Amino acid sequence: MKLRLVCVGKLAVSWQREAAADYAERLQRYFPLEIVELKEEKGGRRGDVPNLLKREGERILEKVPLRSYLIVLDERGRSVGSEQLAERLESEMLHGGRDWCLVIGGPYGLDPEVRQRADLLLSLSKMTFTHQMARLFLLEQLYRSCTILRNEPYHNR
Repeated sequence: MKLRLVCVGKLAVSWQREAAADYAERLQRYFPLEIVELKEEKGGRRGDVPNLLKREGERILEKVPLRSYLIVLDERGRSVGSEQLAERLESEMLHGGRDWCLVIGGPYGLDPEVRQRADLLLSLSKMTFTHQMARLFLLEQLYRSCTILRNEPYHNR
């Protein structure tokens, strides 16, 4: 099983890049991980946000492998705990066999077509985070899920 993370935008500051690289390295002890960064569309504030999202959405969907289990981060998505996420990961490993593709949209959100294609709409929190912070939190939670499945001491239960 492989993990692919498709993100709109780059990590802007060095501490974010360092933290993401650290969790990505930890996560790769368990699964191959590929991070795909897509360029943000510009002009959303004065421009036409729906068209901006449509262009980003088309580029996102081009990067989603057809047979993958698609998880899209969305503030209106389902909230799950760390152990529930680990259970989903384990279930897919044992029964589905599909690679996971996880999508984080840009500052204006996601095109509805991306949401419709998702197997799971996932919310990290009821709070709103920048897409850069969402990447860090998601990488950490994926790593935590792996340690839960292996009964390693990272997750204090």
